[in-house]
Amino acid sequence: MTTNALFVGHGTPMNAIEDNEFTDTWKTLGASITETAPRAILSVSAHWYTRGTGVTAMTNPKTIHDFWGFPPELNAVQYEAPGDPEIAELVKDVARPTLVQPDMNWGLDHGTWSVLKHMFPEAKIPVVQLSIDGTKTFAEHVALGNSLARLAKEHNVLLVGSGNVVHNLSMTQWHAGNTGFDWADRFDADAKEIMLDSPDRAESLLHHGDFRRAVPTPDHFLPLAYIAGAAAALGNHSVDVFNDQRTMGSLSMTGYQVSS
Repeated sequence: MTTNALFVGHGTPMNAIEDNEFTDTWKTLGASITETAPRAILSVSAHWYTRGTGVTAMTNPKTIHDFWGFPPELNAVQYEAPGDPEIAELVKDVARPTLVQPDMNWGLDHGTWSVLKHMFPEAKIPVVQLSIDGTKTFAEHVALGNSLARLAKEHNVLLVGSGNVVHNLSMTQWHAGNTGFDWADRFDADAKEIMLDSPDRAESLLHHGDFRRAVPTPDHFLPLAYIAGAAAALGNHSVDVFNDQRTMGSLSMTGYQVSS
């Protein structure tokens, strides 16, 4: 089977330069995906949150260090994957009636490169980023994910959503290790049931009793909507779970691999 889409719980930016159980899994996953040689990667990162939808359309996207207070070696990382203006045009086409504007200023933020640096360290696969339009409803994000599935099916583009199913920084306990609060475990488990059995029901998570604590802001949760939408559109597909773990109490590292 071919991997069509991934949702990755990216966690702290430090994962970009650390070797741990999460990054080891990303490396193994990337090695298996490389065997099928995706033409390009389309990344939907929690860290490009906009009004309106944009897509990076430059040939050489810059590496964006969109964080503060971390060691110099993290700020020194450069992920020099090429862009792909042709894929950006295809994104604009398949997304209709959603208007997608080409963007020449953004680049690859750490939601994208902190993960891809481990999955595809040679940075040979072209990478395009799609922004998250904060004015859209959850259902509209899912619908856009439905549309983007065409890129995977028809053009061998790997769709990557990068965020965290549970992301509550105000309740983070930095020394809690790889454990989760009861409500974080509960919400993540129910999200997993939906992603495995019926991703078209992802919107029901908005009414979950733990939603407000698990998702105090939508940015890190919305990339999941794109991958749920893509999975629903792919029809005969399988979903596998990786890094099924909560960390620091209030973060979920859980990821999903959608294949057909």
